[in-house]
Amino acid sequence: MSPASTGASTTLDAVTPVPSSPSADSRLTPGGPGYRRMSFALFLAGVATFALLYSTQALLPLISGEFGVAASEASWTVAAATGGLALFVLPMSALSERFGRRTVMTASLAVAVTVGMLVPFAPSIGALVVLRAVQGAALAGLPASATAYLAEEVRPKALVTAIGLFVAGNSVGGMSGRVITGWVAQEWGWRVSVGVIGLIAVGCAVAFRLLLPAPRHFQAGSLRPRVLLGTVRDHLRDPLLRRLYAIGALFMTVFGGVYTVIGYRLTGAPFGLPQGIVGSIFLVYLVGTVSASTAGRLVGRLGRRGALYLAGGTTASGLLLSLASSLLLVLLGLVLITAGFFAGHAVASSAVSKTATHGRAQASALYQSAYYIGSSVGSTVGALAFHANGWSGTVGVGLVAVLGVVTITVLGSRAARVAARREPAAAH
Repeated sequence: MSPASTGASTTLDAVTPVPSSPSADSRLTPGGPGYRRMSFALFLAGVATFALLYSTQALLPLISGEFGVAASEASWTVAAATGGLALFVLPMSALSERFGRRTVMTASLAVAVTVGMLVPFAPSIGALVVLRAVQGAALAGLPASATAYLAEEVRPKALVTAIGLFVAGNSVGGMSGRVITGWVAQEWGWRVSVGVIGLIAVGCAVAFRLLLPAPRHFQAGSLRPRVLLGTVRDHLRDPLLRRLYAIGALFMTVFGGVYTVIGYRLTGAPFGLPQGIVGSIFLVYLVGTVSASTAGRLVGRLGRRGALYLAGGTTASGLLLSLASSLLLVLLGLVLITAGFFAGHAVASSAVSKTATHGRAQASALYQSAYYIGSSVGSTVGALAFHANGWSGTVGVGLVAVLGVVTITVLGSRAARVAARREPAAAH
């Protein structure tokens, strides 16, 4: 198949020799040798990434109190980390194309956990923000490289399940980065709390490096800016990839808005829950662990678009249910929102890896950039809507985002039907 028909970059092909690779049958598959080690290794990488990324989110009041700063200033300890990741995910993906996925992921984790052990000793809020920005930039080497590694080393039929397990590790890490820090800080302060998360991340990083199988299907690419920009341009010209990027951003808009505002919702009337209990609400992330890890079975039964419809419907149902004045119904709504989000994220991110015919790390990096842009938009717009119209305003923002997911998926289905009708005519 020619580069024109695959969307591959002819420039990349011209400068990158294609070595002989093992047979596709040698790729990892569930039940086969190395698959469990690989899955567990990347699960731990996901845990470490999100535990570090969100380790200060539950500690903002304590950080504000120690440094004498407002909440808006303390929140930069989270924004700097996520912003650093969003800014550096594409350059780090380019490094992984040249030096290998496992090498970049190992180096990224090593730098991130090293910085994590320095965070508890930050002498000022400015130093803390800088350390967190460096940590986020280092962590940028994980998401895109991990999905590219899986796309190359795992058989296509098992790819959604494998990426789902990595996303499940994200959910566990995101949960632990908030819940553990909150309870430890209650007894020993925020510095000890982030130190504990740092030690957990060190253990995850060491186990990751020992367990992850050496890549067998990686083919080195070029670091030349012209080649990189050409690859990015190819991905952005692909209609399916553009739709998947938008879906990831919209799902994260819902999730970011809900979990930014839910603390205000539950500490206010009519619930009036104490802060410690509100922090434990993040245990709902465990639902995301399950839904992400089962996304492969959903796609197998319903197809990719069917799975996205189900994820969107589940998320919308949870948003509507959360409008109730009953605490039980609100919690059930959060369960549905979390399950729908993580399932949709796993399906969309795995589809990106399967769709990209070249430059998979860049394709995944663009998805991650869209994903974190969605998080920022959701957090900001969701909070503004809450202050203007209460929880119903935040829910309204979420429902608009879900409607966007459904609309894009419908348009994708129509485009697929049109393409299917054209193929027989072109062959004739």
